[in-house]
Amino acid sequence: MTRPALRICAWLAAIVPAVFFASWSFGTAPGPQQTQVQRGEYLARAGDCISCHTAQGGAPYAGGYRLNTPFGYMLASNITPDPDTGIGRWSLDDFYRAMHHGLNKDGQDMYPAMPYDFYSKVTREDVAAIFAYLLTVEPVRNEVDANHMDFPFNLRSTMAVWRELHFKEGALQPDPARPPSWNRGAYLVEGLGHCSGCHSPRNVIGGIEKSKTLTGAVVDGWFAPDLTTDIATGLGSWTVDEIAAYLKTGVAKGRTAAFGPMAEVVQNSLSYLTDSDVRAMAEYLKAIPPDSALRSGRPMPSPARARGAALYMGYCSGCHQATGAGIAGVFSPLAGNAAAIAPDPGNILQAMLLGIPAQFNHGAMPAFAAQLNDQQIADIANYVRSSWGNTAPPNAAAATVARLRVPAR
Repeated sequence: MTRPALRICAWLAAIVPAVFFASWSFGTAPGPQQTQVQRGEYLARAGDCISCHTAQGGAPYAGGYRLNTPFGYMLASNITPDPDTGIGRWSLDDFYRAMHHGLNKDGQDMYPAMPYDFYSKVTREDVAAIFAYLLTVEPVRNEVDANHMDFPFNLRSTMAVWRELHFKEGALQPDPARPPSWNRGAYLVEGLGHCSGCHSPRNVIGGIEKSKTLTGAVVDGWFAPDLTTDIATGLGSWTVDEIAAYLKTGVAKGRTAAFGPMAEVVQNSLSYLTDSDVRAMAEYLKAIPPDSALRSGRPMPSPARARGAALYMGYCSGCHQATGAGIAGVFSPLAGNAAAIAPDPGNILQAMLLGIPAQFNHGAMPAFAAQLNDQQIADIANYVRSSWGNTAPPNAAAATVARLRVPAR
């Protein structure tokens, strides 16, 4: 879903950390005499940020590059310090909130085309260095209309569902049981690197399948290969030195050479990393077993819950809102709704099958019997019954819907 995804994971590596607000460190940036801006420039070069935020033939960082998703497309934002169309009026707190919390300057949910679910793991010190550098680039006035998503995904409120399922806020914590180099690699791969953003399959609403992290995925016709230690399909037979050499130079002697989008990643990003950083990344990747998800992030929701979330966004969120709050006096809330949280799902299933007429000053709810099959209605009902603080058992079954449907026909 991201431009780094289009470029087979631009490995946006956070390279300027010092101490991580505690006694544990993720490593040091190259050159201890670097200024904050120099560290930020190194980080931005290492992250290949320019590739995401530069349109073909456009000014660096001025935005406008098209980011395709299964749900429409986004145009990357202008992150030059132009005061009107870029980040010139942003504070460090604004920038950190975007990177760490996934909220824009207006406090709205950002789309995960901006991979804040990974950036949330990055230290504030590193975020500050990136910001300091970006404020020194040439400001460019370029108004970008970012949102070209299909309905209902063009409504930012629908991102509340995605966040609930797939976003875990919080900076990465070092593992004291692991050596510093492994922790450094984890920080680079799991944080700004967001390598699994390209090398992991995604579910129906664009969330990474955590149980298949780094096992490979097709992105815009290019296959981002398995980066686990699977002996047949992954890096099981590669040495740490071979992985590091490939990241740094694009060539693993006797094995392969980078081409297509990955060649651009090497040229624009990885080749600028220090030898110690690419080796740390290689060490971390080499330690990931083929059947293991990354050690951070939300657990993968069940396929049925993911289907229910996608269907809810498509058929229900326009009225009942992505947060289940409804619209006061017009459409009833589903969060805490007695019908939604009843032990038996019959009422909510009946409402979906038959619809509800306009009454009591509330708008009408259409019937979905003709639009949705039994399993789809059950999936939506179970999603509603177990979201936004609702704790009813997700016990709606397709067979139950089929029995209720008979009088509806």
